[in-house]
Amino acid sequence: MKRVYVWTLPTRLFHWLFVAFIIAAWISADEDRWLSIHVALGSALAGLLIFRIIWGIMGPKYSKFSDFNFQISGLKEYIAGIFHPSRHYVGHNPAASYIMIAMFITVGLAIVSGFLVYGIQENRGILAFLHARAFGEMDLFKEVHEFFVNILWVLIALHVSGVLMNRLLHAEDGTLTSIFDGYKNIKSDNVRLSLLQKIVAIIGITGSIVILVYALSVPNNPLVVSHTLHIDYTKEHKLFVNECASCHTLYPPSLLPKQSWVKLMGDLSNHFGDDASLEPADNRSILAYLLAHSAESSKQEMSVKIMQTLQNRDIIAITQTPFWKRTHRHIPIEVFQGDLVKSRANCKACHSDVEQGLIEDNAIRPIAMKV
Repeated sequence: MKRVYVWTLPTRLFHWLFVAFIIAAWISADEDRWLSIHVALGSALAGLLIFRIIWGIMGPKYSKFSDFNFQISGLKEYIAGIFHPSRHYVGHNPAASYIMIAMFITVGLAIVSGFLVYGIQENRGILAFLHARAFGEMDLFKEVHEFFVNILWVLIALHVSGVLMNRLLHAEDGTLTSIFDGYKNIKSDNVRLSLLQKIVAIIGITGSIVILVYALSVPNNPLVVSHTLHIDYTKEHKLFVNECASCHTLYPPSLLPKQSWVKLMGDLSNHFGDDASLEPADNRSILAYLLAHSAESSKQEMSVKIMQTLQNRDIIAITQTPFWKRTHRHIPIEVFQGDLVKSRANCKACHSDVEQGLIEDNAIRPIAMKV
């Protein structure tokens, strides 16, 4: 056996960037306020995947898809000879060939479904034009996205297990170390890159990094921009602002259903322990505005979620809705009792855009970290 150069630098860079971006995307999915970072990483992954597809067509030997072994007979031979192989593989063995292609397909589907979720549920990004017609199915698209992500982790586990098994049984091949230095201990010829392949590699690898930097650093870029407009309630209904915002947070009408607003406005003399009575004409005017813009009429994620989980349609406290309780259950009571918030009803302490009719994930202040 001799030391042979199998995996060129672009192939190795792709591999480790792919690993890093997937792990970072998984971590960033854990916090709603990191959603823009999650999408930026997904965009960079899309760039990497496109490069790998091109690389699989015109790249060097062993990195080309035409060099992958998809023959069932080859797979059977490989599995039968895992402990005592009759042949050694310079590039991907049959099992790795199937897993690698499955990973690429699954990552592609996870990216596409992720952009669909972002556009339909959040009304953001390049697929936001689908929001108006498909917002009612936002949960379906989210479940599809999570399905592909879970499949990806299974494939990653199989891939890592295969590499570790090869290391344990056939360490002399150098398969594990080859993804670091590019060399295997096997009988074959060294791989070399042509000038065109070098140019394609530079554009592909650099391009994916540029996409990530662009998506993270340029505000309101097409990949993450929100298409939900802020609402100037003063222009829309000045009386609503003057009467309601003078005492507490100006809650968007889209946070409660019509029945709740009717009940709330019908008993203002006992408004959470205070007398907030209005002139009959003012009461009717504000109520009409609330009903016209209630949760039933909104296509925002928060409104849809509230309506989906609300059993009692005449709850007048937003903090008593099942959706509010579920999304805030992880926040310690000390946060709400602290000087920075003071009350569960003080939404604007954390949601900086709530009085503009929005509750965007990236506008959430990390108050809990300051406790």
